[in-house]
Amino acid sequence: MANITLQAHFDGKQILLDEPFDLQPNDKLLITVLTKELDAREREDWAAIAKSSLSRAYSNDEPEYTPNMIKEPNPKYEGR
Repeated sequence: MANITLQAHFDGKQILLDEPFDLQPNDKLLITVLTKELDAREREDWAAIAKSSLSRAYSNDEPEYTPNMIKEPNPKYEGR
């Protein structure tokens, strides 16, 4: 059987699957606990990585591009 990831939660007494899934007796399970603290810390890490990448892509001396500089307009762009 191939590995599958299932969403679940702990209700204070037992682990409950968020969606039905047919488990057989003696099926092997791996449990990963995602605590709220880990989620917040992970979000902060991803935000820092994104900020760092954007700062490398766009510097303070970037030129301002105006519509009249477009050589070939995209006919599917509606102009927002």
